[in-house]
Amino acid sequence: MTQEATKKPLYVGLAGMGTVGGGLVELLEKDAELIRRRTGRDIVLRKVLVRSATPERAAMLPEGCELTTDPADLTDDPEIDVVVELIGGTGAARSLISRALDHGKHIVTANKALLAEDSKQLFAKAREKNCLLRYEGSVAGAIPIVETLGGPLAGNRILSLMGILNGTSNYILSEMTSNGLDFETALSQAQELGYAEADPTLDVDGFDAAHKLILLIRLAFGLDYPFSSMPVQGIRGLDSRDIAMAREFGYRIKLVAEARLHEDGDGRPRLEAGVFPMLVHHTYLLARVGGVYNAVRLEGAASGSLFLHGRGAGALPTAGVVLSDLLAVAREERPNNTGFADDEILSADIVSPEDWHSEFYVRVMVHDEPGVLRDIAGCMADEGISMAQVIQKEVRDDVVPLVFMTHDASAQSMNRALQKVREKGVLRAAPVYYRILQ
Repeated sequence: MTQEATKKPLYVGLAGMGTVGGGLVELLEKDAELIRRRTGRDIVLRKVLVRSATPERAAMLPEGCELTTDPADLTDDPEIDVVVELIGGTGAARSLISRALDHGKHIVTANKALLAEDSKQLFAKAREKNCLLRYEGSVAGAIPIVETLGGPLAGNRILSLMGILNGTSNYILSEMTSNGLDFETALSQAQELGYAEADPTLDVDGFDAAHKLILLIRLAFGLDYPFSSMPVQGIRGLDSRDIAMAREFGYRIKLVAEARLHEDGDGRPRLEAGVFPMLVHHTYLLARVGGVYNAVRLEGAASGSLFLHGRGAGALPTAGVVLSDLLAVAREERPNNTGFADDEILSADIVSPEDWHSEFYVRVMVHDEPGVLRDIAGCMADEGISMAQVIQKEVRDDVVPLVFMTHDASAQSMNRALQKVREKGVLRAAPVYYRILQ
């Protein structure tokens, strides 16, 4: 027998009816009974904000739901309890959320760019208005990482987190690794399948993953890391030769977002964070994350290591976690928007990328001449860098690719060593080097 709702319905205004918005409309209708059972009330979609209110879009909505092109119809309607923002971008979305909070409405959003680049005022306003500002859909698709860090892992001191946070880049790298495609071909294939936008800049240049990493840093460490200070390197133009050479050494190249906590002798925490293509050993679970899937690995002082894996994008995977945020609002949960009770999130004390230590993969294209390897090894030794493995491939047109793996070194030492190699005049192309995940 159907359980009757015991409270007044939660009335929702939805901004944006694209891929995720359409998926949310579908789930609200299909899972209405489950929603009632979990919350004791109905969740009712009252108005949907779109750029163009066409009859075709109106036909997709439940009975009694209105289409509108005026944001005020959502933000100012006294009957609407919560605004779901799925329009993306920063300008219009910020105005919509801010005005909705002014009217005392709870917010559910999947807008990682807005929350990563300019969210302090929004979080402060949500706290002032005692409103929920939930954003599970902004990071890692179906993986419930926001709730996990703010809830079950709240009693853990997080030491590090790393993950594959962008499905588009991971799909491209997977195709390059498994099927031998070059970057441009893999990107075109991703665009044809709808995994990549016509302009893939945010994905392939690493900015999407960086936005998500900033949100995870706030939740995991309670620190604000400015987006403008985040070191980011994407996968654009990554050479298939390096994919193949990494495999020979037993590694896979992945776009990894990583943050590590350093505690110096004075007890002051410092943060090392960034997004880079990195070599990941094939035995690591991160190396086995394929296609458009995402994954996050956490290291907690109490829990040890944890690994979460799931679909990183798509209509229903993301809509499902957006709906979970709506259920939290329907249950009238107490606001816990940043995961910390502090009035202000502290600014991160940032470890300079130059001071980061890692093992490195290096490929140089050099003249096929005696003494070249000796000269390169000498430049490395001058900076305290030792080579662990070296592979020299076949000569073509008097040019040979020389690939080597180093022992632990600082990024600053590696940059200085490669500058000395350049000055030797033996290079036929710019050197390529990537960190190795440790």
